[in-house]
Amino acid sequence: MAFKIVASQCTACSACEFECPTGAIKFKNDAYIIDPKICTECEGHFDTQQCANVCPVPKTCVKV
Repeated sequence: MAFKIVASQCTACSACEFECPTGAIKFKNDAYIIDPKICTECEGHFDTQQCANVCPVPKTCVKV
């Protein structure tokens, strides 16, 4: 599985990009996106998903 960013809610604050341990988050078309081929849900790095933890907008970084 992977996480995704709800583009319509993304404020482009960039907090998630720097917290992603696999570099799966990139800026594209005025919002951040998560590459599902790279996203590991932070397994092996953290106990919780860092994108969801640092996002200032609730329920913007969600599990697919």
